Amino acid sequence: MEIKATQKFVITSPRKLREVAALVRGLSPKDAVERLPYVQKRAAEPLRKVIRTAIANAKQANVDVEDLSLKEIQINEGPKLKRWRAGARGRAKPYAKRMSHIRVILEAKAVKKRGTKKIKNKRTEKLRKTEGKVTKKVTSVKTQRSSLKKLKKIISRKSSKSKKGAK
Repeated sequence: MEIKATQKFVITSPRKLREVAALVRGLSPKDAVERLPYVQKRAAEPLRKVIRTAIANAKQANVDVEDLSLKEIQINEGPKLKRWRAGARGRAKPYAKRMSHIRVILEAKAVKKRGTKKIKNKRTEKLRKTEGKVTKKVTSVKTQRSSLKKLKKIISRKSSKSKKGAK
């Protein structure tokens, strides 16, 4: 199960957010929320908020927080606010305030059930069916062999008794 959370129009450049996101990738969401306040970057706070929102969304969906893992953290570019600074000789020096969109996807670890196997495709399903037929044939051949052996023993006993009686 996937749980998503997004935050749009964060006034921090995507490059700065991506640096912080790289520190958090591979951690559990709980660990990420605990570590982000100690990262000495301004971009850590909005990322922490989005991860906390995703965890809250998971709780609403009745998913255990311990079973969650960070599947994906996307930092996308948003619109730019075009601004200018005063330059020499009365000129305007333009610059852009960059915005970002943060998207966090959490994934709940699937709990495997014992004794159930998923069939990947039709070919494996056919193989399993033919294996069942082969095992049935093998067992029937084995039972026939065992019954033949029993018959041979009985016959050999009777023939040995009849030879002893003839002597």
